Amino acid sequence: MSKNYYEITYIINPVLEDDEYDEIVEKFTGIIKDNDGEIDEVDQWGIRKIEHEMEGKTSGYYVNAYFTAPGELIEKLERALRIDDEIMRYLTLRYDAKMMRHRELQRKNAVPPVFVEEHNEEEEEDED
Repeated sequence: MSKNYYEITYIINPVLEDDEYDEIVEKFTGIIKDNDGEIDEVDQWGIRKIEHEMEGKTSGYYVNAYFTAPGELIEKLERALRIDDEIMRYLTLRYDAKMMRHRELQRKNAVPPVFVEEHNEEEEEDED
């Protein structure tokens, strides 16, 4: 059985307790592991502002995960996300060769900056 590399980002309702976020993350991580998937990394970004209001909310608890899994798992995982009342949105990406090269660079902290933020100290001093 062939496996692909995936990245999934999902947004959880922002009005939960910390342990409830952990339970939800464990639930979806468990679905991946229980269906022949292997977790590479799970990163809980925490509560972030949302650009466009969703379900009457202006923020959400973001979770990002990287994993390897058979393609059949994605349908199960996305169905579980869809029917969970606490999940506001999700996005699943299957990595191609170019994305995998980028991911390898990320792991080595060798990703070249795409946008370099200009930091002008003179402007900050003027504001004081």
